[in-house]
Amino acid sequence: MKQKEKRLGSSSWRMWLIAAPGIVYLFINNYLPMFGVFLAFKDYKYTRGIFGSAWCGFDNFEFLFRTSDAWIMTRNTLLYNLSFIVVGTAASIFLAILLTELGERLRAKFFQASLLLPNLLSWVVIGVISFAFFNADSGFLDNRVLPALGLQPISFYSETKYWPLILLLVYLWKNTGYTCIIYMASIAGISKDIYESAQLDGASKLQQIFRITLPMLKPTVIITTLMSVGRVFFSDFGLFYQVPQNAGKLFPVTQTIDTYVYRALMDSNNISMAAAAALFQSVMGFLLVVSANALVRKIDKDNALF
Repeated sequence: MKQKEKRLGSSSWRMWLIAAPGIVYLFINNYLPMFGVFLAFKDYKYTRGIFGSAWCGFDNFEFLFRTSDAWIMTRNTLLYNLSFIVVGTAASIFLAILLTELGERLRAKFFQASLLLPNLLSWVVIGVISFAFFNADSGFLDNRVLPALGLQPISFYSETKYWPLILLLVYLWKNTGYTCIIYMASIAGISKDIYESAQLDGASKLQQIFRITLPMLKPTVIITTLMSVGRVFFSDFGLFYQVPQNAGKLFPVTQTIDTYVYRALMDSNNISMAAAAALFQSVMGFLLVVSANALVRKIDKDNALF
């Protein structure tokens, strides 16, 4: 036993060496920026630095709530993220099951070419593609599709009612193909013997999906949902800024906390306000994760995240 422990101890430095790049990246990217929490409570001045700037308490948090748009941007951030979680999870599971049933050859061609490509595109490129579809002057929909259907052209960038659905569809198009990989991996881990036993008992494909696949995916769905809940106060900036092309008439349905902070910074260049907004989002996300995990632990302790 002692010799075994000695061998493990002598090889541990190799493991630390392998993990070192990831640890350094995690520290620089995730922990070092926490130093900026001080900025949320200071009236930051470039000439004085972080410690030389005066404390201002919670004054930096006021700009998030004193504006008339506070309710609108909070509502949009929460409702969009909730719809992304619910609809996105359902679409990813459906797509994962569909691709699993297609078989290896068809799945490889269809999945790699059609589903992963949108996730590799930046939001700037997707914004340009969206503009090519929706702009009133030369847009594909207004100049080709709608006239062919006998419908009147629509000024998409001045009509707010269409954009909740447009943003949801664009989000699904970009992210569903990538996130379904998680569920495909979970499905691949389900024992084939269970499906063979179900087939021998006369179970149809739909019965196998609803009685075997979906229940076996429950732990994965819970974990991914809990992780998504932590980001519910954050919005995908590229989606809500690049795709609507920063159109002022669409702000009632496209304004989120992140886009509001960005526009406020463009006007005032106040770093402290940005730090306050980020801290508010992080704290609320943490509280939501802890609350959601406590609820899961109460209902099904084995599937809780912690």
